[in-house]
Amino acid sequence: MSIVEQLMDGADRLLDKTMVLNASRVGYWLREPAWDPADTWVSMRGKVCLVTGANSGLGRVVSTRLAGLGARVYLLCRNAERGRRAQREIVDRTQNPDVFLEIVDISRPASIRAFVERFGAAEERLDVLVNNAGVFMPERQVTAEGLELTFATNTLGPFLLTNLLLTALHRSNSARIVNVSSSAMYFAKLNADDPQFVQRPYLGALAYAESKRAGVELTQRWARQLQGTGIAVHAMHPGWADTPTAWDAVPSLATPIRPLLRTPEQGADTLLWLAVNPRLTASDGGQFWFDRRTRPTHRFGFGQSSEAERESFWHLCRRLAGCSPETAAVH
Repeated sequence: MSIVEQLMDGADRLLDKTMVLNASRVGYWLREPAWDPADTWVSMRGKVCLVTGANSGLGRVVSTRLAGLGARVYLLCRNAERGRRAQREIVDRTQNPDVFLEIVDISRPASIRAFVERFGAAEERLDVLVNNAGVFMPERQVTAEGLELTFATNTLGPFLLTNLLLTALHRSNSARIVNVSSSAMYFAKLNADDPQFVQRPYLGALAYAESKRAGVELTQRWARQLQGTGIAVHAMHPGWADTPTAWDAVPSLATPIRPLLRTPEQGADTLLWLAVNPRLTASDGGQFWFDRRTRPTHRFGFGQSSEAERESFWHLCRRLAGCSPETAAVH
């Protein structure tokens, strides 16, 4: 490593210890000059990609970039009108006709299962799965199935979708799964006993943080399970990006810091990098990424879970998602 690289590495590590500057657009500005743009401008022609929450924010940006790189892109959106608008605008912007809209409610297992059946009839394989859809609910709400909405959308839905798409992912030569987390997970511990706030008073910020912690823990568990299959599983956080998911729910917090928020394009950079970078391999999976580098999954000496707690949570998700043993592994 050259002296310049050592200095940049030291600056990155120092910046990583600062919460506000690190997650803001300042952190992005300081790191971005060192990145190789070639890592995110590779051809994706012939690749099949699927992005949840694709009509706005990070999902919209990544879907547009993937389509621009030539991929066949499936947009999974809950709102049909917004989804059709996003599809039309992405096709117009990229001149790629292979952009397909699927109306899917990630909080509803039946909606996920119906989509996977349609997808399996249309596509033989899947190369990139981006689990991006998420919600921040200030008050506790439940789905028609009786599931708490934050848990159902941010945790259980991606878990089930990933399970059901494993066969298609296995058919790819080098499949990628990218799970979008948040720095909020640093302030939460995996809760295997009451993840749906049945026994505890509901706090929207805590429910969101716990769901993002769960995503990182499940990413590591997926990586162990899929070792040797060629499927790489990554988790990342976008920094404080100006997207609707959390900030619209807490405008009093977002308004004062909005000048520091990253643009959706800046927030989506590492997400796209993980999805397309040819230098990454399956052996790089199971890690937590921010601004194109692996980061600690715990800070402040908080949030550590035992192996028993992680396994308990994994099996809880399996049971609530209705996953049979056959859908929990690649064959």
